[in-house]
Amino acid sequence: MRTNIIDPPTTRIDAAAMAADHRRSIRQYESTPIPQADLTELLRLAARAPSAFNAQPWRFVVVQDPALKAALSAAAYGQQQILRAPATIVLYSDMVDALDRMPDSMHPDMPQDKRDAGVESFRATFANQSEAERETWGQAQANIALGYLLLLAESKGYATSPMLGFQPEKVKTLLGLPEHVRIPALVAIGYPAEEGFRPHRLPIETLMDFR
Repeated sequence: MRTNIIDPPTTRIDAAAMAADHRRSIRQYESTPIPQADLTELLRLAARAPSAFNAQPWRFVVVQDPALKAALSAAAYGQQQILRAPATIVLYSDMVDALDRMPDSMHPDMPQDKRDAGVESFRATFANQSEAERETWGQAQANIALGYLLLLAESKGYATSPMLGFQPEKVKTLLGLPEHVRIPALVAIGYPAEEGFRPHRLPIETLMDFR
């Protein structure tokens, strides 16, 4: 008898729903470090987020060094969760690298002619765009990976605090990132040392419409 190795859809939905319902931003963390294997697996899964053309323009830098965290906190207007959490993930997008890697990003199971056409279409889409236009597109794609990262961390028992308040140019200089990249968010991650505020959102009825 064939065994279905994939979780039933209801099981997957329940797990995702639980993470979404319980996730909250945490600013106090235990000092316990996160195993590197856990961080690697978390980012592997976050990188499975969908992207147009399968471009995957997101990139991750995991900051754990105390001195580097202190400098990163200073570049983020002194946000203390960077110092308190054992790690902070700097999520950035890099369309220059994504364009260079596109032949490898195209799915290998596609017929060769379709792969070649896909690569040509991808490059043609951005050929006449400015660097700023390309990077704006890449940043929007990277935000999909950000959502995946936050829910995955929650599902694995880690707390997070996404931060949008930082000085991008200082962060780029600090980490030696190319000038053209965009940084959607910094994400402090670790074991929570507080419960944080319970999630509070507007009623869904105020946010949706069926037509």
